[in-house]
Amino acid sequence: MPRRGLLKDEEKEDQRGLAEVISEDVKTLWLVLIGINFSFRAGELVVMTAANEEISPTGAEEKSKHLPGEGGIWVFIFGDMMVFSLFFLVFLYYRNLDIETFTAAQSLLNQNMGAANTILLLTSSWFVAMGLHFCRKGVTDAAAKLFGAAFACGVGFGTVKYFEWGEKIRAGHTLTSNDFFMYYYIFTGIHLLHVVIGMAVLIFLMQKARRGQCAAGDIQIYESGGAYWHMVDLLWIVLFPLLYLVR
Repeated sequence: MPRRGLLKDEEKEDQRGLAEVISEDVKTLWLVLIGINFSFRAGELVVMTAANEEISPTGAEEKSKHLPGEGGIWVFIFGDMMVFSLFFLVFLYYRNLDIETFTAAQSLLNQNMGAANTILLLTSSWFVAMGLHFCRKGVTDAAAKLFGAAFACGVGFGTVKYFEWGEKIRAGHTLTSNDFFMYYYIFTGIHLLHVVIGMAVLIFLMQKARRGQCAAGDIQIYESGGAYWHMVDLLWIVLFPLLYLVR
């Protein structure tokens, strides 16, 4: 009888552990979906701005519904998002294999720095959206300043990431410490590379706006650059809860 009771207790403990794992997975998925939904909601402003009113030859304003930017940039964005989706699935799979290690390592991250970078990227996306708006209105001076402000947010993001990585490395948490930190450095490093590329794009758009280039063909270039930057923002919106918040 005591042995049978012990087996039942162990079975209950296993069931409780399984329930906790499932609960963590649901929480992870829920936070990721919230992040994606929030970013897409914010992105609606971008799409509406990019597909803003065009002036007809007669001067009458008419709505022009089209996919912002060139088709090639959307192929690239879709492919990039698919690769990152695979990264996220791999992370969740290995996290379930060793939840204790991942949770303990995750608690060592600086959530304040992660939140600061989230605010910086969301703010930069607003600057880019407004820059596109002014480009379509032909107010290129204001557009150039807004693209420059978005670039400054990118610099701020990189600076915060530099201090965050430095803090972790000085504490002995490196790429080889455990699986969590391996994924942490790889994912945030690849994302930072995307940010740097996006900053180069913003410099190009800023210089283009300063030269007063806002013809129909130029607008498509602005839209493509803006679409790329918003993809960078979206990726971080998913990475932030996945790496910093889920316990």
